[in-house]
Amino acid sequence: MAAVTTTELRAGPRQWLGLAVLALPTLLLALDITVLHLAVPHLSADLRPSGSQLLWIVDIYGFMIAGFLVTMGTLGDRVGRRRLLLIGAAAFGVASVLAAYATSPELLIAARTALGVAGATLMPSTLALISNMFRDPGQRGVAIGIWATMFSVGVAIGPIVGGALLAAFWWGSVFLLGVPIMLLLLVAGPVLLPEFRDRAAGRPDLASVALSLAAMLPITFGIKELADPVVAVPAIVVGLVMGALFVRRQRRLADPLLDLGLFGARAVRAALVILLVATATISGAYLFITQYLQLVVGLSPLMAGLWLLPAATVLVMASMAAPLLARRFGAGRVVAVALVVSSAGFVVLTAADGLTTVVVGFVVAYSGIGPVFALGTDLVVGSADPAKAGAASALSETSTELGVSIGIATLGSIGTAVYRAGSGGSDTLAEAVAAAEALPAAEGDALLRMAGDAFTAGLVTIAWVSAALLAAVAAVALVALRDRVG
Repeated sequence: MAAVTTTELRAGPRQWLGLAVLALPTLLLALDITVLHLAVPHLSADLRPSGSQLLWIVDIYGFMIAGFLVTMGTLGDRVGRRRLLLIGAAAFGVASVLAAYATSPELLIAARTALGVAGATLMPSTLALISNMFRDPGQRGVAIGIWATMFSVGVAIGPIVGGALLAAFWWGSVFLLGVPIMLLLLVAGPVLLPEFRDRAAGRPDLASVALSLAAMLPITFGIKELADPVVAVPAIVVGLVMGALFVRRQRRLADPLLDLGLFGARAVRAALVILLVATATISGAYLFITQYLQLVVGLSPLMAGLWLLPAATVLVMASMAAPLLARRFGAGRVVAVALVVSSAGFVVLTAADGLTTVVVGFVVAYSGIGPVFALGTDLVVGSADPAKAGAASALSETSTELGVSIGIATLGSIGTAVYRAGSGGSDTLAEAVAAAEALPAAEGDALLRMAGDAFTAGLVTIAWVSAALLAAVAAVALVALRDRVG
């Protein structure tokens, strides 16, 4: 009887083909992150955003995803995960076009906001569908590993594709990458993906939806504005109060928007923290490294992308190897070692004295991040009942997306503050480069050296902070995940 049950659990060819379709949104979101960072100098020169506007352009996308993920994840459980995925794909394609043709910083921020809301439907839907399609734990681990690897592939090819587009077209072309990918998903999804929903669930509680947004959006806004405590502290306090009311309501509802029991497992709580810290550190560093390669070293976008390729390639290989290593050594040990390796990579980055050191440090840092994404996600999603897979996926994605936003906002603000202190008053490095071009050669060169040294100091500061944070969560992984064997 057990043999029959095991056979029924195992996925067949249709499920694996469906996984290829589900990999498309993951690939797209990775492309969107990497190509945007490469495009920052170009859109800065064209739209001339202020330093604050530039941070909003980069991180509003992640903030909106983080704010809406819980709602979208549980909404998918109720209305159908495939249906929500396809609706989100169509909306993402439209918003991509709006972003590509934005004519002002305000319009680009608005388009990125719409992209974030649409993006919030994609990731929890894909992860929840994987959880439903792959019921065998071993196959599910491999499937999520492949899903995470596709994110790594997007990181790997993003700089190359983005660099080529920026060399041939205007900065807005990088956003148009989403259009054909979403069209392919809309065509193949109904054919290859089954529909799943929790038929026992009632209608979404609108009050819970409102409280969820009222909690997440002020908190993420407050984190974004940490440099201004007068604005940040009240926003975070409001968010925490709304969050407390949200939790109180969930405990009273027979069918809550978010099952708080998902937080019951120690491994799940630890995995969520680890995912948040890992994505925060790597995102903050990536924002500075892409600008360092182009504006300090002087590489073209395409050449910068090529120099980022070794790190992304190692990320792909580490993500693919992670499930196999976890089976042999245990997920806890693999995650802990990976975090230590990544921390060591950031220590190398603190010696940033040119192209080689930065590339080598980033390669080492990225090699540790791959296993953390693959195994951390499986620890969260695999812990949930299949009917609650959307909610569990939303928690995992909320942690990573909020981590991206926190990394860009917090580490980005730290690095920017260090830069401004030593740059002689320029708001951004791109602004200093533009100013230097209008000066006589000697004065322009002096300004570029000062701005480059200040920017490098900001990168070094970010690297030290990231190394310390990753070392700390490595200890958490070793203790909290010690019983996880695969």
